[in-house]
Amino acid sequence: MRLSAPSDPKEEKRYRHLSREYNIAVIPGDGTGPEVIGEGIKALEGISRKGGPRFRLTCYDLGGERYLKTGELLSNATLSELKEMDALYLGAIGHPDVGPGILEREILLRIRFELDLYINLRPVVLFPGVYTPLKDKGPEDIDFVVVRENTEGLYAGGGGFLKKGSPEEVAIQESVSTRKGVERCIRYAFEYCRNRNKDNHLTLCGKTNVLAYEFDLWNRVFHEVHKEFPDVAINYQHVDAICMWMVKNPEQFDVIVTNNIFGDIITDLGAMIQGGLGIAAGGNINPHGTAMFEPIGGSAPKYAGLNKINPLAAISAAQMMVDYLGEKQAARHLLDAIKKAVKDDVKSLEAGKMGYGTKEVGDLVVGYL
Repeated sequence: MRLSAPSDPKEEKRYRHLSREYNIAVIPGDGTGPEVIGEGIKALEGISRKGGPRFRLTCYDLGGERYLKTGELLSNATLSELKEMDALYLGAIGHPDVGPGILEREILLRIRFELDLYINLRPVVLFPGVYTPLKDKGPEDIDFVVVRENTEGLYAGGGGFLKKGSPEEVAIQESVSTRKGVERCIRYAFEYCRNRNKDNHLTLCGKTNVLAYEFDLWNRVFHEVHKEFPDVAINYQHVDAICMWMVKNPEQFDVIVTNNIFGDIITDLGAMIQGGLGIAAGGNINPHGTAMFEPIGGSAPKYAGLNKINPLAAISAAQMMVDYLGEKQAARHLLDAIKKAVKDDVKSLEAGKMGYGTKEVGDLVVGYL
């Protein structure tokens, strides 16, 4: 039976999902962002041609180029449109001619806060055939996920200056943690760990011996929520110890949950042990709303237009997005295609050393679909 499109706009989103069609906001961004996002879109189109879901793409030229031309960053009208999307697909935002922090605060952080994308999800997985700098470690040892609180902490923007520019200048940066923010992040991590069903082991990463107030809250909530998840084993590690053990014994980790700043740091370390930024992808998620998926690396302007940048992180971000949308089979097929290309064809994950150009790597992945 064929479904008729609903006349009520409130039902339109549900109808699309029943029809396996999704509205995706594409933000190619700056530098090499448009190139890698182009290969991710190529993979999404390949999924659709193979009988998978369809993706209705709307492009938004947010980023440094637009800001330099028009002075515009992110309008309220555009933000309202983004809130109605099923997901956002981001390349990278960052321009050498724009001062530090402007694009990050007014576009990336504003999207994160306004859409309440309070979970940052970062898989740290070493694919077969990928080099890791960790001696004697392989894919069976590096397979964990970091759940990072994404809207509070030091990134909430609290603080200010006293006597700025003088010899007596004081700079204050405040970390803000609310019980609501901490609890919903920790609860998501427990649920994710249970559903992942690997080792059913959740580690809280903090610094209780120094950040006494913030991590007193995190630690209390962690143990309180654990009572609802008795099947999940737990432990606690200081952030400096986490960094050490991620290098020495990464196999001990299943899921790690932590605050905003620590999550930002340890996920970059995670990217290196899984083979580099060329393969690392992440999601910014509101479990009850939309989500934004992106490669972890920056805009890499020096490689722009050269067909040298590695698109696999962007394609992996697309794979995470498809999985988030509930299209599990299509997500598995795309993940298998990425793994196949990495194992059998791509010589290195470094830009310019892959043995193929950006577009050709995208073609390889689509071919394996």
